[in-house]
Amino acid sequence: MSLHAPHPDSRFIELDGVRFEYRHHAASDPSAPTLVFLHQGLGSVGAWRDVPQRLAARTGCSAFWYSRRGYGWSDPVQGPRQPDYMLREASQTLPRLLRAFDLHDIILIGHSDGATIALAYLGHGFPARAVVAVAPHVRDERVTHETIALQRAQWGLAPLRERLRRYHRDADDMFLSWTDIWLSEEFRGWSIESLLPAIRVPALGLQGYQDETGSMLHIDAMQTLVSGPVVLRKFDDCRHDPFREYPEKTLQACVDFLRRHAQISF
Repeated sequence: MSLHAPHPDSRFIELDGVRFEYRHHAASDPSAPTLVFLHQGLGSVGAWRDVPQRLAARTGCSAFWYSRRGYGWSDPVQGPRQPDYMLREASQTLPRLLRAFDLHDIILIGHSDGATIALAYLGHGFPARAVVAVAPHVRDERVTHETIALQRAQWGLAPLRERLRRYHRDADDMFLSWTDIWLSEEFRGWSIESLLPAIRVPALGLQGYQDETGSMLHIDAMQTLVSGPVVLRKFDDCRHDPFREYPEKTLQACVDFLRRHAQISF
């Protein structure tokens, strides 16, 4: 369990009997689109740090970000995660949350699992102006299992555990339930590649060459399969979290892409 508490700026909404933690940063222009941030597999509202506010300030957009069920201070998951948990988030939970907040003109910014969810959301035919997919997973890959298995083996004594306890009500439950499904046999062979051709909006794929959880095949698949225009940015000396390792370079890549492809004047 965490010894910390939700950030004072966090708010909560109950949806279908489940309470979700969220934050919202309003733009000065009410007609501006909203950047919707979808966190990574070990992320949360708080783990984004100041990324949403900084990108919103640079683009003039609003920003909305939330902790998925089982993350941050959102309600826990009941029972084990299912192999289609990212597809369910994309096709069920995310659309309901956007409707609850009347968010229709959106740009998706996803990292890792969140990027997979963003791509799957669009692949299911839901609308957005554009998508930024940072270190997405589009299909099963051996290196992902190997890294997660190593994290699992080291969890009890890992500095990662203490860091994540700052951002989650129950970091142990979050981590163990997430690694359980990723390392399970029933999760082998999963893919969202069949959904990518349905994506017709501009897409930015961004990844580090030293990403320990996935190779370049994921953003390369975006370029091959997505029907809309695709821009790729590949960073040297960068692992799985470009927002943390190279914040300025990553934010600027997002700004440049949105200026050119998302019909935003800023």
